[in-house]
Amino acid sequence: MNTKWKPEPIRSSDITPEAVYVNRRQFMKGAALVAGGALLAACAPQAAPTPVPSVAATYDGQKDELGDPLTSYAAVTGYNNYYEFTEDKEGVAPMAKDFKTRPWTIEVSGLVNKPRTYDIDELMKRFPPEERVYRLRCVEGWSMVIPWRGFPLNQLLKEVEPTGAAKYVHFVSLLDRDQMPGQHSPFFVWPYSEGLRLDEAQNDLTLVATGLYGKDLLPQNGAPLRVVVPWKYGFKSAKALVKIELVADQPPTLWLTSAPNEYGFYSNVNPDVPHPRWSQDSERRIGESDRRPTLMFNGYADQVASLYTGMDLRTNY
Repeated sequence: MNTKWKPEPIRSSDITPEAVYVNRRQFMKGAALVAGGALLAACAPQAAPTPVPSVAATYDGQKDELGDPLTSYAAVTGYNNYYEFTEDKEGVAPMAKDFKTRPWTIEVSGLVNKPRTYDIDELMKRFPPEERVYRLRCVEGWSMVIPWRGFPLNQLLKEVEPTGAAKYVHFVSLLDRDQMPGQHSPFFVWPYSEGLRLDEAQNDLTLVATGLYGKDLLPQNGAPLRVVVPWKYGFKSAKALVKIELVADQPPTLWLTSAPNEYGFYSNVNPDVPHPRWSQDSERRIGESDRRPTLMFNGYADQVASLYTGMDLRTNY
């Protein structure tokens, strides 16, 4: 049972714009040279400073379909929930920097007619990526708007041909305690696993993400392969995938196994169903000072509400 996970305030370091971050690093690298060359610099002609290009420069001004601006690249890659490394959100990126993503394979098997194991590079060539801007809502109450790169999961499922007996999709992440020291934690049953109903997995919104902000995923964001399910809380989007299994029965998931009274199987973003320890009716978008109302299904109700017709979403939380 996890007793440590609770909402945390967003610190100013979480929202440093990328250009500021890059310029700061350039400044630090040059600081030692400035001391030795100050006199020469004072006498030399002063050229205009060369602007530092931003990884996210081509995304300036881009918004999602609700008109919300993108979360900064620095925040997206520097503030991460990834317990396999650490529970410290700002500590994930430095701890994961040497995580190896090659060689890498992913097995797609179970109740399918054509099981396959793909090399990651083969997979990325076979399914050309597209870009989608999705909102990500964390159960802890913070959110982001991210330009993902990837392909719909239904394309992969179509290729392996699920049988009529397949009702759920089970996602399994890498188990590697040497690279992921957080997996030594006794509070969870490793490896990380998650699941969707087959019709949820086949919905066109469900993405197999291979990158963000036009670049390959970084280790702290789930490299080399993760699932993104934008109408559900972020922990449903399993990272570092090594297996996708089609099964007949609802699969076990890490959070449901660890705390079934707090984290249900469906985990749809729902402002009307509070977490036992805090409300879910508002959220704090990283980069904003005020909280905003939480939208049902994270604002994707038009695309997914029909999946739950007739279901009690308080019971099936």
